[in-house]
Amino acid sequence: MNQTVTTTATAATTTETGNPSASGLRPLAIDVAAPLAGYYLLHSVCGQSEFAALAWSSAIPAARTVFGLLRERRLNLWAALMLTVNLAGLALTFVTGDARLMIAKDGGLSGTLALAVLFSALVGRSVLTPVLMPFITKGKRDRTAAWQRLAEGRAAGSRAFHRHERVFAGVWGTVLLAECVARVVGAFTLPVATMAWLSTVFLIGAIAAGSLLGQIAADPMEKLVAAETETPTAA
Repeated sequence: MNQTVTTTATAATTTETGNPSASGLRPLAIDVAAPLAGYYLLHSVCGQSEFAALAWSSAIPAARTVFGLLRERRLNLWAALMLTVNLAGLALTFVTGDARLMIAKDGGLSGTLALAVLFSALVGRSVLTPVLMPFITKGKRDRTAAWQRLAEGRAAGSRAFHRHERVFAGVWGTVLLAECVARVVGAFTLPVATMAWLSTVFLIGAIAAGSLLGQIAADPMEKLVAAETETPTAA
């Protein structure tokens, strides 16, 4: 789970030799999917403890975070985000023996992710922008170049673009935080048998709400990209 400007610049550069959508999604595969797959493989298939699985699966985001700081002199936000969530999971693995606490622990992980997303939006480097970029640019060279100009502040619509970018991250951060609160409150007020299935409902509901409400920001961003594509600068 990359800095907005760096990601968009890379995607625009690679349009000559590869698929920009694939380039935009590559950080997700390396920084998010790989640690998650590693955790489930080690814990569910190999039978390692939850603590050990989380520790080993933290190796990739930890290495990429350190590499980015030392060599590239920038923070790999997706890797840092996954590292933060994994570290929170490591700390919460000591909360065992109580079914209610275990349910609340999962909510705590959602809350950690939500706070990281909200913080990234606050500092103007939303970790969700690389996720959104391939879907708006649709793998087209001119739209990717337009996205790059907007993201780098070189277009007339850049200020509005960044405002909607923050709104998009704010929507998802708020939805995930609400899911965290609902899960924690439910863990201590509802029967455990009810929360066993209701937790999944909360998560699905949060994803649906984030996808629906996120369009409030995504649609204007797509219009800005389309307008910038048609400007004389694009030609």
